[in-house]
Amino acid sequence: MTGLLGTVILIDACKENPTPNEPDGDLLDITYDPQPYTIIKPANFPDVPVPDSNKMTVAGVQLGRRLFYDPILSADSTMSCATCHLPKGSFSDNLAVSKGIDGIAGRRSAMPLLNVGYVTNGLFWDGRVQTLEQQALRPVEDPIEMHAMWPNIIEKLKKHPTYPTLFRKAFGIEDRAEITRDIAVKAIAQFERILISSGASKYDRFKAGETTLFDDEELDGFVLYAAESTNYGLNLPDAQCSHCHGSDLLLGNHNYFSNGIDSVGTYNDYKDIGRGAVTLKQSDNGKFRTPSLRNIALSAPYMHDGRFQTLEQVLEHYGNHGKSVFPYQDVLIQQAGFPTGNGQNAKLTAYHKKAIIRFLQTLTDTEFVNNPDIQNPF
Repeated sequence: MTGLLGTVILIDACKENPTPNEPDGDLLDITYDPQPYTIIKPANFPDVPVPDSNKMTVAGVQLGRRLFYDPILSADSTMSCATCHLPKGSFSDNLAVSKGIDGIAGRRSAMPLLNVGYVTNGLFWDGRVQTLEQQALRPVEDPIEMHAMWPNIIEKLKKHPTYPTLFRKAFGIEDRAEITRDIAVKAIAQFERILISSGASKYDRFKAGETTLFDDEELDGFVLYAAESTNYGLNLPDAQCSHCHGSDLLLGNHNYFSNGIDSVGTYNDYKDIGRGAVTLKQSDNGKFRTPSLRNIALSAPYMHDGRFQTLEQVLEHYGNHGKSVFPYQDVLIQQAGFPTGNGQNAKLTAYHKKAIIRFLQTLTDTEFVNNPDIQNPF
């Protein structure tokens, strides 16, 4: 009889004091009323792809914004996503390569995140993940970056005075024990999907019909970039820019190219093989994803390893047909400039390169950079 009574008392005690991992509805007194979030974008931009598994809500975006800027996601709470992706650099950090919490430098430059919601063929320089949700998982546990473990980060979020309430409002969880890495990265991805151009750059206004907005040099640069010489009645060569970076509104087709920044003689000579490490195709060695050129004047330095400090250095490289030859660099690089008649093309002149840079500067979107909705909320 005593043993039975003891068992009953033990069961009752367990009900009154659930284990930390057993949900007890401690967030149910907080209202869950998700409001859909409409992504603000220029009227002539396509809709941002949003997965059915992560519909945009006001509360989800605001939670993602806080997580993006909060160093709580790193092992020692000193580094956030925004450490390497700041608004002033079009969500890059303007460093050749970044250092993580242990002071160790990475091997690649932080990519700008402007219009990242439109990227559908692989993220990071090598395209190793397909979605923003998958991408947001990686830096936290990367030993060179935030050097944390997701279970430890989730415990910090569960114990935080604010985050359980925010997760409840964003995802309808009933107890802080339901906070997981999967819903944390969903929130970060929601915030990243709102990082869309304002449509107020000089280029956007030109494309919208203000055709007299460009001066002669900017127009020449646009024609050189986009191979529009016939349309504008100008005798300028094709600089081959748009064939890799795109000529649509986004100015970034995010495909993978070998851009000849290294002089190599075989596919095995690349110090960083880039896309080849993902596809395991030797012909993809040395290829990297082409970023959007929007806000390019704000996101120096350039290339996957940040080797070029200025746009002048970039144009010097491409204008001189790169450092390698096909197939170790894209054949289009050799085709920049007027044909010479002997099967080759002339290099771009000093004026051509200057004009292209003037055009690239028209892509600067300060309204996006200063948008209060994407700034640090703390």
